[in-house]
Amino acid sequence: MKKKVLAVLLGGCMVVGMLAGCGGGGDDAKKEEGAKTEATDEGKEEGKGGGDYHFEVVVKSFQSSYWQAAVQGIEQAEEELGVTTNTTGPNAESDIADQVNMLNNAINQAPDGIALAACDQNSVIESLQTALDKGIPVVCFDSGVPDAPEGSVYATVVTNNGAAGAIAADKIYEAVKDKIANAKEPVRVGEVNQDATSANITERGLGFINRFIELAEADGKKCAVVGNDYYKNLVEGTVAEGEADIIIEVAVPAQTTVELCSTEAANIMNKEDTIAIFGSNQVSAEGVLTANNNLNVLGSDPEKNIIAAGFDAGSVIKAAVKDGTLLGAVTQSPLMQGKISIETLYKICEGEEVSDVETDGYWYDSTNMEDPEISPNLYD
Repeated sequence: MKKKVLAVLLGGCMVVGMLAGCGGGGDDAKKEEGAKTEATDEGKEEGKGGGDYHFEVVVKSFQSSYWQAAVQGIEQAEEELGVTTNTTGPNAESDIADQVNMLNNAINQAPDGIALAACDQNSVIESLQTALDKGIPVVCFDSGVPDAPEGSVYATVVTNNGAAGAIAADKIYEAVKDKIANAKEPVRVGEVNQDATSANITERGLGFINRFIELAEADGKKCAVVGNDYYKNLVEGTVAEGEADIIIEVAVPAQTTVELCSTEAANIMNKEDTIAIFGSNQVSAEGVLTANNNLNVLGSDPEKNIIAAGFDAGSVIKAAVKDGTLLGAVTQSPLMQGKISIETLYKICEGEEVSDVETDGYWYDSTNMEDPEISPNLYD
């Protein structure tokens, strides 16, 4: 029986052109009238353009090198376009209330536009309505906001996270396929997601689960999903844990720290039936590796080791991929996402049409880290 994950994929499956301008107004109005918004008209009247544009940027945190790479892209766009930006973000991606306050402060600055990477897709709804009411265009990057007020988000710049999670599932399943086939008892596959609130993490985590179940079903295996209720409740048609050939255990820490992700990973890795584990972003993948520092169970031999894959880059993950502790990881391009978000805001202020942008995800392992398509995305 097919299992389906009820996830919203924000990637390239939706590319909706929006006639843009620095300011608010609903999508339909912009399209039907073919007019720039009020704020753009005011800006043009004042002779505003190019270097006169100022954009506020609100990222999820500066907790990992991922966001430092995104800021590099923002700064590149700033220099190339002659605009100014101000970037803020909370200490950790779990500091949702702090980020909402930062977003509200950014709106109060009355910038020409805002680039937002939302920690929690539901907590920013009211703020996005305020930005719309004030005629401030918003571009989301890294994570979308599916339920944003109509017309408030002009474009979303994201990796196709569902597909990216599926890449990790493909690679792990291939590595443990024979072990699953020959197992006389149920086996366990772990997934550590740093949260259950941001669109990119949830889509990625669900993409992994959905694909792993699909592959298992094709080989006649039944799966159960246990652990975090958010993820568990979004999967349909799975069997009870006692009836499963494969148990997919999903863990989410109370806060988005490497230490707490490590605790969750260790709980899974300590179980005798665990054969594989996936850390779905830089923080959670580093948590898996931190847990392994004490357990020493990860490696490349599925008969002796737990097979693990990560997501994103950073020096810790890259070193683990290179030495074979990790099977590999999926990386994306935060630098390009940051850069494109500012370029998109600039286009909006110039009255150009904009649409959603999907950036690529890449699998890398010890054999292809130097490839020209891969290496530029392996940030430290």
